[in-house]
Amino acid sequence: MPIIGHIAESHWDMTMWRRDIHAHPELGMQESRTNAVVQAKLRSFGVDEIITGLARTGVVGVIHGRRKRGRAIGLRADIDALPIHEATGLPYASQHDGVMHACGHDGHTAMLLGAARYLSETRNFDGTVYAIFQPAEEGLGGGATMVKDGLFERCPMEMVFGMHNWPQLPAGTFAWRDGPIMAGGAKIEITITGKGSHGAFPHLGIDPIVIASHAVCALQSIVARNIDPAENGVVTIGQINAGRTCNVIPETVHMLGTARWFNPRVGDLIEDGIRHLTAGIAESFGAKAHVVFEHICPPTVNDADATALAQRAATAVVGETRVAPIHHPTMAGEDFAFMLNAKRGSYILLGAGRGQSDPTLHQPDYDFNDEILPIGASYWATLAERLLPQEDCGPLAQPRHALAPLPER
Repeated sequence: MPIIGHIAESHWDMTMWRRDIHAHPELGMQESRTNAVVQAKLRSFGVDEIITGLARTGVVGVIHGRRKRGRAIGLRADIDALPIHEATGLPYASQHDGVMHACGHDGHTAMLLGAARYLSETRNFDGTVYAIFQPAEEGLGGGATMVKDGLFERCPMEMVFGMHNWPQLPAGTFAWRDGPIMAGGAKIEITITGKGSHGAFPHLGIDPIVIASHAVCALQSIVARNIDPAENGVVTIGQINAGRTCNVIPETVHMLGTARWFNPRVGDLIEDGIRHLTAGIAESFGAKAHVVFEHICPPTVNDADATALAQRAATAVVGETRVAPIHHPTMAGEDFAFMLNAKRGSYILLGAGRGQSDPTLHQPDYDFNDEILPIGASYWATLAERLLPQEDCGPLAQPRHALAPLPER
């Protein structure tokens, strides 16, 4: 599989960076060690400037080409981990109990660092590349905060690009899509307040567990009976907490869930449906319901022109047969959407699958596939060199670098 030879030589370095970050995961807005590691690496690579303070722990490495022209692009990786207990048993497993890189952000960071080192050393482009290391992607709005804190004012760029590893696709393949590629999402919090009583005397209380059970089933009718079947939507209750013992009816039930959609109108219908159904069911039992519907991110919508450029850069790295369109977007959410709402760009998926039994993202036994590190780094570098070519060759001119096979490890 062809990758940039200079980057192939950094395969083991990127693997060590990735595993070090994996062993020391940090939750969103708490990525102080990761921030320091990224800054130290960028400084050692000789980037022209390091920008900090965006979204508290965000870092941007500024790399100028051989001619500092006005043209510029951004390449974005995420750096935060998840509140998951790791179960891989690997030598470099998380040293922080209950925190784990279960989504591959450690690998995303290592790939962008690898590309930043290559671009800093070679400078085979004109203009500026911004290597964006974003915190708090996992539901805390780090992308939105970076935009709000002035990312695109301090780093003026024509387009911004994102990438995510995808274990459901074979390692070393790329998948792209015009328009929506990932869903918008919201966090659902529902509190039902009834009346507690002895478990032997249910007639003296108002049982919130029974009410919650009715509500969970009824909420599924929102997508099934209120949303146009040609549209897409998801309502999932993932957590129910109530009571402390077997013979006491509690006063309250607390439920957590998520909603997903592509069409903003569908998101509004889901929110209205959750509020009306839950309130109506609770009231019919003599209880009360309180609903918090917190929007986490909008749909991730790719620009067609930017996606065509991303597709061609991916094809230059892995070949035409290993780059394919996604016919249906995924219901996963991604807060790179906030950057795409503010700037033209594209988000692409990089296959990471080792086989059919590979754990998926957000699982306690997931581990990033280190074999794709040079592929992702080569994609970033190729995108930069071809979008910012030297000597006014035009976008996506023929590559100037040599390609080499992925080394066996």
